[in-house]
Amino acid sequence: MGLGQGGGNETIIVIGNGMVGHRFCETLAEHGATASYSIIVFSEESRPAYDRVGLSGFFEGKTAEDLSLTTTDWYAEQGIELVLGDAITEIDRAAQKVVSQSGRRTSYDHLVFATGSSPFVPPLFAQGLDGVFVYRTIEDLEQIQAYSERPETSRAVVIGGGLLGLEAAKATADLGLETHVIEFGDRLMPRQLDVAGGALLRRAIESLGVHVHTSMNTEEVLGTTAVEGLRFAGGSELEAEMVVVSAGIRARDDLARAAELEVGERGGIVVDDALCTSDPHIYAIGECAVHAGTIYGLVGPGWEMARTLAQRFLGETAEFKGADMSTKLKLLGVDVASFGDPFADEEGIAARKVVIEDAVAGVYQKLTVSADGERLLGGILVGDASPYMSLLRTTRERLPVPPRPHQLLTAVPDANSDAAGLPDDAQICSCNNVSKGQIRDFIRKDELDSLAEIKTCSKAGTGCGGCLPLVKNILDEELARAGRSIDRSLCEHFAFSRQELFEIVKIGRIESFGALLESHGKGSGCEVCRPAVASILASTWNDPILNHFAIQDTNDRFLANIQRGGTYSVIPRVPAGEITPERLIVLGEVAQKYGLYCKITGGQRIDLLGARVEDLPRIWRTLIDAGFESGHAYGKALRTVKSCVGTAWCRFGVQDSTAFAIRVEERYRGIRAPHKLKSAVSGCIRECAEAQSKDFGLIATENGWNLYLGGNGGSTPRHADLIATDLSEDEALQLIDRFIMYYIHTANPLERTARWLDRLEGGLETLKAVIIDDALGLCESLERDMDSLVA
Repeated sequence: MGLGQGGGNETIIVIGNGMVGHRFCETLAEHGATASYSIIVFSEESRPAYDRVGLSGFFEGKTAEDLSLTTTDWYAEQGIELVLGDAITEIDRAAQKVVSQSGRRTSYDHLVFATGSSPFVPPLFAQGLDGVFVYRTIEDLEQIQAYSERPETSRAVVIGGGLLGLEAAKATADLGLETHVIEFGDRLMPRQLDVAGGALLRRAIESLGVHVHTSMNTEEVLGTTAVEGLRFAGGSELEAEMVVVSAGIRARDDLARAAELEVGERGGIVVDDALCTSDPHIYAIGECAVHAGTIYGLVGPGWEMARTLAQRFLGETAEFKGADMSTKLKLLGVDVASFGDPFADEEGIAARKVVIEDAVAGVYQKLTVSADGERLLGGILVGDASPYMSLLRTTRERLPVPPRPHQLLTAVPDANSDAAGLPDDAQICSCNNVSKGQIRDFIRKDELDSLAEIKTCSKAGTGCGGCLPLVKNILDEELARAGRSIDRSLCEHFAFSRQELFEIVKIGRIESFGALLESHGKGSGCEVCRPAVASILASTWNDPILNHFAIQDTNDRFLANIQRGGTYSVIPRVPAGEITPERLIVLGEVAQKYGLYCKITGGQRIDLLGARVEDLPRIWRTLIDAGFESGHAYGKALRTVKSCVGTAWCRFGVQDSTAFAIRVEERYRGIRAPHKLKSAVSGCIRECAEAQSKDFGLIATENGWNLYLGGNGGSTPRHADLIATDLSEDEALQLIDRFIMYYIHTANPLERTARWLDRLEGGLETLKAVIIDDALGLCESLERDMDSLVA
């Protein structure tokens, strides 16, 4: 049974504000539970939750702020009380109260342990010598960094060759110290890798200058007041001025023990599938909990616990049935992954293994398959972990294993990959299960020279369309191999590229699809050229897209995005997410009247899903009468300009980001482009609007705005590039005008600004020369074109 919604007076106290505790609060907040419960979070640390998994980034220049998962303001905005620097020291179960270090006594209805774990420090290293550290918190890292800056500190020893040990080794190596890793076992990462995988990882790490010592038992720490070295069994010694201990973790269950809760034989607060402890009012999640005899030392299972418990407080009947220890990470630059049960073949389980080992390339891949060959049980990947996600899915979902299981190690390529290095059996189109070899054979056998022909013959690209860039890549590769010219035609109806058609329309002053088809095309058009030309005409002559009704695709025609099942998603524009109560009520009334599902989008808008096509005119009439317009969520146009609250509400804001975001969105709304455009405006360097992952983003400074261009989220993220600093609003808009118009004029169809900038000869420097230095003498023309569109 679920816990059900609280009655408005129930209090949930969370002890701990690490990654798992924060995820629990985040999940509750996302589903509105803060209106039903009073939530109080106690943290012994002085800062809110941060990314412990990415701690090594601290030594690559990341600050504590960069690692932060949230801010204190976020908790306040959600109605959650966050108490920092005040650890809980006592639990009175009978009175259902907790006592904090400051003496504060607080009552609870429900208590959640999210205290995590602490580093296990063997007594040998706990003698109080200077230079001995653990690797767990930002404060630990700050102390390690400070100690490394002493002139006499030149060599560091890391105790432990597991995940955290290798992360610590990377940290000390990044600090410029000669680094040695000491592992008691016979290989690195013994819980994740077998002997062969551990050996390959060792070779890869040693090639980077880190010294690895396995099967080593430390017997003595040398030094009187500060560490001077280590002595091992057998009498060998190693001089060192710093020791970082990463020999494992221990669940932080001291409070639970004092409160006489049931704990595991080897530590950890015992919980059931509901994550409830031996007290029905107390729960435990993350590394402090032991479930079915297991303490999970990875953040993934901890997050799953957090989501499960939050769902129960939301009234659902979710249960935690355990989680595997699958993980994928990069250790000192080496890709490492382990999934399912990688040791099934060594544990007496009826299993067989498939191994690919390439010592030259530094790649080791092992799969364990059930004895009957029907099921993938687990595996290990070192040096090349690209197949990890597909293998993990095959394992978890018990998907069929091919007769030759090594084929599973051929990862599905990314849509922007280079096709040249892919084998013929690499799957290109997952929607229609078309391989590279099949596409290549069609091209060779039928002498195809266009995407349209390939789509007709092979069906590749006729599903979601995500594989089309790769299909085009294969086509170009085959045409070049055969010495045939590469056809840049938009489709079979126009023997011109999109850029050439743009110039033809503009210079020839062509204002309709029919006129363009008559003068430069043939036939009646298709699903490729019709929407493309509609976009070109709208971008060139700034007339409404609805003027080109006959050549639009379905989404543009109905100002809504067709969804699974044939219904539509209606997303009105809400600049910067700022909305009046009256307009909010209208959205609710429309959703209620037409039975639509409502969702807050990632771009600060409200999505109304499930609209029938016959209802769309009436839905839009109601919304337009209330002052709404289409948010172009279906179009190759500006989607949203995300914003934080800036100086209007935030104590860190240095500029009015909300007002500027509205100005930006209202300037560029509706402008058609080769692909969708997204933007964001952040009011300070805390970057809450995530401006650096957008096509163009603005971040406030004390003196104005920094402008970033060419960012991209999604499956192939790209960080935006800083192109100008401390701009006034007008200066920023002038550069954005030039940037958008130059992109519209020169990009390929369906090419995001990130890919366009990567492809642009000279990249960022060329872009700066064109839109800042006016190297091509185009700036005045680009500005004039934009003014025409905005008008």
